[in-house]
Amino acid sequence: MIGARAGEVAAALDRGHTLPFAWYSDPDILALEQRAIFARSWQYAGRADEVAEPGDCLTCRAGPHPIVVVRGRDGVLRALHNVCRHRGSEVVGGPGRRTSLQCPYHAWTYGLDGALRAAPRSEREAGFDRERLGLRPARVETWGPFVFVNADADAAPLADTLGELPSLLSAAGLDVDALAHHARFHYELDANWKVCVENYLECYHCAVAHPSFSDLIDVDPDAYRLEARPTFASHYGPVRERPRGQHYDTGGEVAEGQFHLVWPTLKVNAMPGRANLSIGPLLPLTADRTAGFLDYFFAPGVDPEWLEDFMELDRRVGDEDRALVESVHRGMRSGALEDGRLMLASEHLIAAFQRYVLGAISAT
Repeated sequence: MIGARAGEVAAALDRGHTLPFAWYSDPDILALEQRAIFARSWQYAGRADEVAEPGDCLTCRAGPHPIVVVRGRDGVLRALHNVCRHRGSEVVGGPGRRTSLQCPYHAWTYGLDGALRAAPRSEREAGFDRERLGLRPARVETWGPFVFVNADADAAPLADTLGELPSLLSAAGLDVDALAHHARFHYELDANWKVCVENYLECYHCAVAHPSFSDLIDVDPDAYRLEARPTFASHYGPVRERPRGQHYDTGGEVAEGQFHLVWPTLKVNAMPGRANLSIGPLLPLTADRTAGFLDYFFAPGVDPEWLEDFMELDRRVGDEDRALVESVHRGMRSGALEDGRLMLASEHLIAAFQRYVLGAISAT
């Protein structure tokens, strides 16, 4: 289906059209995206301090694949497919500290290195080869205090995906290793994951839909910069010369906002002001629903009043975006239109993202 239409859709993208709206609510398209994009890309899993000591583990997903990240007794950080080799149950149900990884279904027990240590009644099975039945490996790497996984054990290094991003943040005055974790916020949206990403990739809507943000950040197209790179896309938002209304104090190490989307769905945000960073993925649940979370990091000893003002603006923008993406998704799935028309001078990051999606799923 996709292969037959790929050329037609690519030509439409070149003319400024969007992907077909039907692709935003089609479970078959999502199944393709899970295999072609999410199962092969680096995903933010959590914080390094969650898996700092032997036995510490956290669970996450890399597209359709449940993954467990665990610190071994040898101090090595490993990622394993969190799927029992017996009947497919998820072995580890959540974060914690363990001496082994035991499946709750039939008590097959794996070491922290993923090797099968015990399987009840296996002595009754002729030719049972325990050494061939360990948990399958995935990739895990870290960037500063952040842990990433890739379901593909043969994936290219994380650095290939991050590219210049660490140096861009460092040049902006952010030392990610010096930041302290503040909180994690989970959310769910009644919208396709692509709608959510595309909303993040443009600020054409900011002056209309985000008045508080636009009172602080200069969203004029001659001031607000957008840049596309092979593996991520970036916004740069300077502080207005004369900010309007009530806002937090933007004085500090970070002179302007940086907002990065690492393909396919990782948000990395640094607002102007005191040292801060939020990071987290969008995760498709169904074709019509998306989950996400953000981990917030700040310089140690941040002023509580400043922090409260900062988080209030962040919550306000998030609530405004929720209403936007859910409205867009309802309109797309209504069937009233076949596709949309982008404003490429302001939405070229969306065009780059849509070509990325089309290329991945048409290849599959």
